[in-house]
Amino acid sequence: MPSISVRKLDEKTVAALRSRAARHGVSMEEEVRRILERAVETEESAGAMMVRIFSRSWDGVPFEPPPREEYAEPMSFDEEE
Repeated sequence: MPSISVRKLDEKTVAALRSRAARHGVSMEEEVRRILERAVETEESAGAMMVRIFSRSWDGVPFEPPPREEYAEPMSFDEEE
């Protein structure tokens, strides 16, 4: 099976990976493998990503942007006389 080496990782990144692996009860190598596998198998378009992000709910209440009560006047490019 092929393998890769990743050099020049930031210390914060390594610490975060180590912590994440510990939370999941796996080695850091296994955690990185899982992250990479998920990243390449679930590629999605920007539009699909936005739908996924904004369709989340908070405590069972779907996300809805607040109503917009005031609208700005459109910018005019006409020269003033």
